[in-house]
Amino acid sequence: MTTILATPPRSGSSITTRKLSKTFNDVTVLQPTDLEIAAGEILVLLGPSGCGKTTLLRLIAGLEQPDQRDMIRFDGEDVGDVPIEKRNVGMVFQSYALFPNMTVAENVAYGLKIRKMPAAERAAETRRLLALVGLEELGNRRIAAISGGQRQRTALARALAIKPRVLLLDEPLAALDAVLRERLRVEIGSLLREFGTTAIYVTHDQAEAMAIGDRIAVMQQGRIAQIDVAQTIYHRPANEFVADFVGTMNRLKGKVLDGILVLEGIGTGARLAVGGVDRETTICFRPEAVRIASSAGDISARVIASTFFGATQRLVVEVAEGTSLQLDLPSSLSFRPGEIVSFDLDPQSVIEFHLKA
Repeated sequence: MTTILATPPRSGSSITTRKLSKTFNDVTVLQPTDLEIAAGEILVLLGPSGCGKTTLLRLIAGLEQPDQRDMIRFDGEDVGDVPIEKRNVGMVFQSYALFPNMTVAENVAYGLKIRKMPAAERAAETRRLLALVGLEELGNRRIAAISGGQRQRTALARALAIKPRVLLLDEPLAALDAVLRERLRVEIGSLLREFGTTAIYVTHDQAEAMAIGDRIAVMQQGRIAQIDVAQTIYHRPANEFVADFVGTMNRLKGKVLDGILVLEGIGTGARLAVGGVDRETTICFRPEAVRIASSAGDISARVIASTFFGATQRLVVEVAEGTSLQLDLPSSLSFRPGEIVSFDLDPQSVIEFHLKA
C-alpha cells in the first residue's frame, strides 16, 4: 500500500536510513549504511567518483530502489514504497534541468503551478524567492539569456519553492568556473540555512563541502569512512583515505624508542616525545602544522619550489633524497628555491592514528 506523506514542516524532515544498500549487476555500490540526519541539517556527501555518494542520494530521493525495503524514513515515517513525486523532495542537478521555453520566473513558479497555488499567491511567492536568490530583476528573461551562475540560482529557487521536506543537490556547481563556484558555495550555504530545509549535498570538492555542510560524510568504496563536522574530519581524520582526500598530508617514517619518535633519514634525525611502546611508524601532519625555527629546528630541508598565496606561501621542500614535504608558511619569510629552511613539529600536530605498530 502506498503511503501519502503529510504536509511537510517548514524546517524540513529528519532522515534515517538503516542498512541501506544497493547492488547493480551483482556489484554492491553502496554497502549497508546507517545514517541519521536532523531536521534542517545540511549534510554533505564527499568523495571521489564511484564511491557511492550519488547512489545514496538517489535512494533517498526515490530514484533508485534499495536492496531491501523499510530502510528509509522521513520523520520516522517509512517512505520505501512512496514514489519520488509523493516524497516532496526538491532536486538540484549539475545540468540545472531548467525549462528553456520558460522565463526565469516561470521556472521558479512551475512547482507551485503544478500544486495549483492561486495565481496571485504564486506570483508573490515567486517574487520573494527571486529576491532571496538575487534574481528579482531577471524574472522575465529566458533561460538562454542568463549566465551559468544565474541558472543555478534559478534551479535552487525552483527546488525551494515547493517547501520540500528534503532538498537533494547533486554536484550543483560542478559545471561552473572556479571563481563563480567559490562565490556560489557561500551563497548556497547561506540560503539553505535561511530556509531551514534539510539538505543532502553531493560533491567531490573538499572546499565546497567545508563551506556548505553542517556535517560532512566522507565516502570510500561504498561506505561512510567518517561523518563529523569539518574541523574534526580535517584535524582528526578517521583513516588514511580521509586524511589524504581532505587536504594535503605529509608523511615521514620513523621509529619510537623509549617514548621518543626518531624520524629516519632527516640529517641527524628529528626527535619528538610521543610516548607509547617501541614501534616502527609513519607520522602524518598538515602543511600548516609547522613553525619556523630561529636556529636548528626539528627538521632542516632544502626549498625546491615556492608558490605565493597572498598571506601564505606553499613550499615544496626536500628533507632527504626522494623525500619531499609541503609546508605553508607566512609569505613575509620569502623562502626561495635552494635555500635551507629549519622548522619544528609540535607533537600535537601529529595525527595519532598514523602511529602504527
